[in-house]
Amino acid sequence: MKKISYDPHWQDKYKDQIVTAEEAVGHIRPGQRVFIGTGCAQPQELVRALTARSAELSDTQLVHLLTMGDAPYAHKELTQYFKVNSFFISDNVRDIIQEGLGDYTPIFLSDIPRLFDSGQLPLDAALIQVSPPDARGMVSLGISVDIVKSAAENAALVIAQVNPQMPRTLGDSFLSVHDLDYLVPVDVPLLETVAPKPDKVTHKIGEYVAGLVEDGSTLELGIGRIPHSVLENLKDKRDLGIHTEMINDQIIELLESGAITGAQKTLDRGKVVASFCTGTRKLYDYIDDNPTFSFHPTEYVNDPYLIGQQHRMVAINVALEVDLTGQVCADSLGTNFFSGIGGQVDFNRGAARAEHGKAIIALPSTAKDGDISRIVPQLSPGAGVVTTRGDVHYVVTEYGVAYLHGKSVQERALALIGIAHPDYRENLLRKAIEYKYLRSDLADVEGKLRIEPPDSRTTYLLDDGTQIVFRPMLPTDEPRFKDLFYALSRETIYYRFMSYMKRMPDRQIRNFVYVDHRNDVAICGTVPEAHGEDIVAIGRYYLDHKTNRAEVAFVVRDEWQGRGIGKFLFRYLGTIARRNGIAGFTAETLRENRAMQAVFQHSGYKVTSRLNEDVYSFTIDFV
Repeated sequence: MKKISYDPHWQDKYKDQIVTAEEAVGHIRPGQRVFIGTGCAQPQELVRALTARSAELSDTQLVHLLTMGDAPYAHKELTQYFKVNSFFISDNVRDIIQEGLGDYTPIFLSDIPRLFDSGQLPLDAALIQVSPPDARGMVSLGISVDIVKSAAENAALVIAQVNPQMPRTLGDSFLSVHDLDYLVPVDVPLLETVAPKPDKVTHKIGEYVAGLVEDGSTLELGIGRIPHSVLENLKDKRDLGIHTEMINDQIIELLESGAITGAQKTLDRGKVVASFCTGTRKLYDYIDDNPTFSFHPTEYVNDPYLIGQQHRMVAINVALEVDLTGQVCADSLGTNFFSGIGGQVDFNRGAARAEHGKAIIALPSTAKDGDISRIVPQLSPGAGVVTTRGDVHYVVTEYGVAYLHGKSVQERALALIGIAHPDYRENLLRKAIEYKYLRSDLADVEGKLRIEPPDSRTTYLLDDGTQIVFRPMLPTDEPRFKDLFYALSRETIYYRFMSYMKRMPDRQIRNFVYVDHRNDVAICGTVPEAHGEDIVAIGRYYLDHKTNRAEVAFVVRDEWQGRGIGKFLFRYLGTIARRNGIAGFTAETLRENRAMQAVFQHSGYKVTSRLNEDVYSFTIDFV
């Protein structure tokens, strides 16, 4: 039998505060501002009683964050009495807000408690739901601490629906029963939600995002199908931590499998930190009195300064559309407000400032069954910018990852077109040229983004004064590549390709010269000749999105070997990979290829290797 975590005699001890729902809401007056508790902790009995009094409560403003279940006060015929003001728009209030019969306050989630504390948005009453008091007279806010704690601490009148089915969550989730004005005992099921099953598109996005998550990372996951898909792809990770606004049922499997331990968190080590949760009874029972979980108010969980202190903090949030300069819209469809700013900016900025942190925005490449591209030349008229082009780092669709931080507008446009749906790339390219984001001479690539990234050239000066120019491979390099291959010695070919190849198939050659410059990168070192230039070295890497590591290899023409070219080329490939947010390299080399092994071992990166028969396998970490 489950242990009762509250005082079984609480109703006798606090009988002077106990009233019915109708009696409690009878103390609310017309024209007042009333806060309603968040998410699945919405106090349904109090909301029903309040709605029943609608005709007596003209000009009453109802303030809330995320709402679940029914919102009976948000019906069109009641808008003459109730004015809804939402910090985050759920589907149960979206219609009246989009019709102009309700209101939306765009604000960073971390700033909302300050509105209450400062008196800028004074609350006359707060309707909340709590667990029964324990022996010390403390009630827990249970599954929704978020902004509810601040609302309860600042409202003139606090009415609490006291429900033994509310789990007693630990952390900074408690209020004294003496700080509550009225207690309304109920014993009703909490609202429950089931995480939506990922479709093929969101599953692929989840794979790409999971590839950016390293062991030991601390995660924040926003709301929606994509974050759920990410969790499904993290089962093979180890020592992950959680510092997030919301958790759901999926957290249980990852905890029990050992994927989540919190062992490497900088703050709250070993704890799953959240501010609210939505899920099923299974989750609510799991978190009840469970010391692994630590629920905190929004002003703690969403503080960018605290987020930024977590080592390897990864923030994963979603968007509605992204323009070619990197502006992210997440709260509106044109002029129609759809959701909210929420904690996207709080976590994006916090993760960006964290040591080895990653700020990720994820979205499907299209909407409306493929009729609309979500990667757009410019945001829809009226669309709001939630994450600015200066704040954006990673953008992920089902077609790959674009790393934008520190990149020029031209680099951003190319990267984003590369992860857009193929049906829209040609138009996006044309618009990018029209807007002067890209050069006009790129108009003839026929939608195939095999374009040299800007600022991607460098030079290396040999001891004898010879200058090697390193640049991306181009389609026009096909004959030069053949010249290089046929000039290589039999031994060099064997070391590079692990076979005595006598010819290079055309398809394999095209694989070197047609590249997208992030997933597949090919760099050549050239020297000038009377006929133009000769290729003397080629370096290549292939990205594995599941691990966010790239397999690397390179070859130097025999007569140019032993002059530091291979070492320089490897470091240059590492620079490109790091700029694209890639975690490291993998490589294989024959036991007798000591020159290649030396390049890896003396690269300055963290290198591990293992020998399997006659082949060394290397893992190279950039950090």
